[in-house]
Amino acid sequence: MIKVLIVEDDPMVCELNKRYLSQINGFKLVDTASSFEEAVKVLKKSQIDLILLDIFMPGKNGLDLFKYIRKLNGEVDVIIVSAACDINVIKKSLHLGVVDYLIKPFEFERFNSALSSYRDAQNFIKGNNVINQKDLDNYILNKDQQTISNLPKGLDKNTLQNVWTSILKVGIDDFSTVELAEMMGMSRVSMRKYLEFLHRIGVLTMNIEYGLVGRPEYKYKCINFSGNFLMHY
Repeated sequence: MIKVLIVEDDPMVCELNKRYLSQINGFKLVDTASSFEEAVKVLKKSQIDLILLDIFMPGKNGLDLFKYIRKLNGEVDVIIVSAACDINVIKKSLHLGVVDYLIKPFEFERFNSALSSYRDAQNFIKGNNVINQKDLDNYILNKDQQTISNLPKGLDKNTLQNVWTSILKVGIDDFSTVELAEMMGMSRVSMRKYLEFLHRIGVLTMNIEYGLVGRPEYKYKCINFSGNFLMHY
């Protein structure tokens, strides 16, 4: 399991990040911190593999902590999760070796993509002593992510996998876009794109239910539980 520290001074955002993290396999939340000083205490007493780091904090900011981390232990990785969108801040983060940079606000699929890619890269590194250029590009540098995907534009493979996992949990019952979106913490608009894609390739059936008032509701049902289609994307 990848051991995670969340450094975020906003309690609501911290809870959201915790909820998002809990939905992705392979990660364990060790602790949270709301300041530079709290984060340092956690780092001194606990083994941490990955830090989800905010930039704006009271006192010393996230970049100060990032620099401290690099001096303390170069093995700890960092993903920035912040509203800081100033190009100079981003450049400094890149120079320090940030794994990924998420600008608030963001949706679950972007968070999931960042964490899943990191997890897959770490698993690949642990399982191989020597790799070739293609594997380096695919698993570490992410050079070929766009070219190797057969998914329609705007869909992410890792998010599709998680949507499919949630559908399997529902089982043979009907479900709506809203129900599955709330289950995963995704927006309805994003979820609708994935469900429409799964319906289009014949994995789901779709029926429209008309109520007395309001908009019609789209109801989906899984008709193919094998998941073999995922191998093609």
